[in-house]
Amino acid sequence: MQSTGNILEVVNYFKCSADIQSCRSYGSGHINDTYRLINTDADGQDYLLQRINHSIFGNVEELMQNMSKVTAHLKCKIIERGDGDPLKEVMTLVPAKDGRFFYKDGDGNYWRMLYFLKNTKTYDIVETPKQAFEGGKAFGRFQEMLSDIPAGEMFEVIPGFHNIQKRLQHLQTAVAADAFSRVKSVAAELDVINDYAEAMQYFQAPAQVAVLPKRVIHNDTKFNNVLLNNNDEAQCVIDLETVMDGYVAYDFGDAIRTIINTSAEDEADLNKIQLNMPLFVAYTKGYLTWAAKFLTVAEVDSLGKGVLLLPYMQAVRFLTDHINGDVYFKTKFAGHNLQRAKAQLQLLKLLDECSAAMQEIITQEMNNN
Repeated sequence: MQSTGNILEVVNYFKCSADIQSCRSYGSGHINDTYRLINTDADGQDYLLQRINHSIFGNVEELMQNMSKVTAHLKCKIIERGDGDPLKEVMTLVPAKDGRFFYKDGDGNYWRMLYFLKNTKTYDIVETPKQAFEGGKAFGRFQEMLSDIPAGEMFEVIPGFHNIQKRLQHLQTAVAADAFSRVKSVAAELDVINDYAEAMQYFQAPAQVAVLPKRVIHNDTKFNNVLLNNNDEAQCVIDLETVMDGYVAYDFGDAIRTIINTSAEDEADLNKIQLNMPLFVAYTKGYLTWAAKFLTVAEVDSLGKGVLLLPYMQAVRFLTDHINGDVYFKTKFAGHNLQRAKAQLQLLKLLDECSAAMQEIITQEMNNN
C-alpha cells in the first residue's frame, strides 16, 4: 500500500490541475491498486489513480494504447449518434505531462489516471432484474459500438487470456511442480476439472474457429465493471485494460457468471450458491437489445457455451494460483483462492444442469429482436 504522500507525488506527474483534498483506497479489484482522489472544490473533477500490476500486464505502453484507442472510438460513436454524453458514458484518461497515458515512477511502478464519475455505483452481487437488464444493455452496447473495429488492431496484452487449453497447461505445470505441497489437498477439485476438460475445448475446436469471428471485446465483464447511476440505469463500462480480440461469448459468459450467482464469487458455504434465473433472462434481454444488431447465428449458438466456460476457467485460474502459492490474485486469508475455486465449480455444476434451458432463452430473446 502506498502512503498518501507518495500518491500525491505521483499525481504531480499528470495533467491534473485540481488541488486534491485527500485520497483513499477504492474498489474491490483483484489485480490493480486503485485510489480515489477528491477535489478540494466540491464541484470540481475527482480522479481515480491506479497502480498497474505490471507483473501481469507486461507491456503497459501497449495496454494504454488499447485503452486510449477504445475510449476515443466510443466517444466518437456517441458524438456521431448524438444519443449520449461521452464524458459520462466513457472513461476519460488523463495524460501524463509527457503526453503518454501512464507514468513510471522511480521504483518502477506504472500509474494511470482517469476521471472519477460521480453519482455512480457498482454492485458485486446483482439484486434486481432491472440491474441485470441494465448491465446487459451496457455490455451489449459496448460490443456493438466496437463491432466495426477490425480484428487484429488491438495489442494482445495478455496472450491467450481466455484460451482454456493454455489455462489447463498452466494448471498441469503447477500440479507437476507442487511448490507448496498443496496438490494432495485439492484432489477432488482437480477431478472435477479433469472431468469437464474435454467439453470445454469448444472454442478451440476447428469447426468453431472456422465460423466464429474474433471481435474487440471487454474480456472481463464482471458485473461490477458497469457503473450504474442513482436510478440503477447503466451509465459506463469500466476497467478496459483487457479490451482486445476475443469471442463475444467470453464476455456474455463472464457477465452471467457474476450475475446469476445468488452468493459472492468466493462463497464458503456452497449450499448458498444458487441460480437466479430471472436475472439471467433480464441480462439476456438487455444484452440482445444491442448485440442482436451484429451477432451471427454461430455467435448466438455459442453464448450458452460461454456461460459454462467462464466459471470453469475461473476455477482453473483460482486453483492454479492456490497451488502456485497465491501469486496472481489478491487474497484476504489463507486458502482464499481455493475457496474461490470451489465456489466456481459449484456454480458450474448448477449452470450445466440448466444449460439447455438457458440456450433456449437466448434463442427466444434473439428472435424477439
